[in-house]
Amino acid sequence: MAREDTARNLLERMLLDATVEPTNLPISLLESITSNFSDDQKIGEGGFAAVYKGLLQDGIVVAVKKLSNTLEMDEDKFIKEAGCLMMLRHTNIVRLLGYCADIQRTISNYEGKMVLAEERQWLLCFEFMPRGSLDGYITGYV
Repeated sequence: MAREDTARNLLERMLLDATVEPTNLPISLLESITSNFSDDQKIGEGGFAAVYKGLLQDGIVVAVKKLSNTLEMDEDKFIKEAGCLMMLRHTNIVRLLGYCADIQRTISNYEGKMVLAEERQWLLCFEFMPRGSLDGYITGYV
């Protein structure tokens, strides 16, 4: 819980200070601020990800993008993508605040055999844009 609180404080500080670099965020924090990725918090969905509204203390809002095709994307591609997003700095580009590459391992019964299975969760946390996306403006769905 202490790591989650520290990450939450850092995330809030990032929103106030543009010089703070994006950081690795614990999955527990992202689950907490999105109400465990509830449908009520979902604000968008595409072919590769769903986007959730994350609520921090004092009503501060962030956007959490949860990638859905993690089996088809290897870890190196995710790291490269996050690295590119971390370097972007422009007033017209939504700022990356943090990322999460979480792998849970569980023992499961698969076709009568016990196997070690991995569940990957890759997430990106961005500034929240209350007026929606550029795509929404272009297509008229705002």
